[in-house]
Amino acid sequence: MEKQRPQTVDDWIAYVEQRLFGHPLYYGHGTDNAGDEAAWLVTHIASADTGESIDLDMPVSSSQAETITTILTKRIELQTPLAYLLKQAWFAGYPFYVDERVLVPRSPIAELILNSFEPLLTSRPRRILDLCCGSGCIGIAAALQFPESEVCLADNSAAALEVTAVNLDRFNLADRVSTCKSDLFDHISGEFDLILSNPPYVSREEYAELPAEFHREPEVGLVSENYGLELPLKILQQSPQYLSDKGILILETGYTWPLLEDATAKLYKLWLDFEYGGEGVCAISAADLASYSNTG
Repeated sequence: MEKQRPQTVDDWIAYVEQRLFGHPLYYGHGTDNAGDEAAWLVTHIASADTGESIDLDMPVSSSQAETITTILTKRIELQTPLAYLLKQAWFAGYPFYVDERVLVPRSPIAELILNSFEPLLTSRPRRILDLCCGSGCIGIAAALQFPESEVCLADNSAAALEVTAVNLDRFNLADRVSTCKSDLFDHISGEFDLILSNPPYVSREEYAELPAEFHREPEVGLVSENYGLELPLKILQQSPQYLSDKGILILETGYTWPLLEDATAKLYKLWLDFEYGGEGVCAISAADLASYSNTG
């Protein structure tokens, strides 16, 4: 007997999860398992027309079913991150537009933003820089958390900044959030109370071994030379002159963090723990950075 076609949202989630389980896919671009990915895909499409909350018993229309099936096929056959297929990724509780011009947002810095960087900051930041901003998710989420702050989003990729502009329009932040095409600090001016940076930090050797889903992302957003250390080391050297006296640098280096620690052992860094997972993020004061830069 032919198996009955899924009818409800719940039916479709179960169906998609089963299909995903049958293929060698990697989850790490918004979800970490097939069940959550299936729920994300189905509920996103089922709510696309109304924007209302989803009832698992809600029927899925034939057009929605066709869309789900088409996206599922691409996810399986192309091993493309679902965020790219949906043109959306959630970060710090906000839905951002994403496509293949930027990395899929997944930084644990989101947790710091939602906690207002307490107790790292002694006062609310007046100026914030998101360096290597990609989609702009980190800087935009910080701007939403600190509505009194002026924020600059900087990236060396013109293509990435096009996506940033889409997200600035989405959140109506163009009045106090600016963008700057800059190779690290080359075109940055002024001082900042908070510099946030999730730069490329993956070595070429590591990049070659990553699952296929990562190779759908822009290589320029992932790879850094010198075993992944080139760009993080430059940021540590250049950032002191752009931080206010009591400013803080938040730098993410992921799994590369032990190498960075070894290479900069004389620089005091507070490596942070995260309740919801993630590693390789440190906080460094302006004073410590200035001292290190003068001796480096």
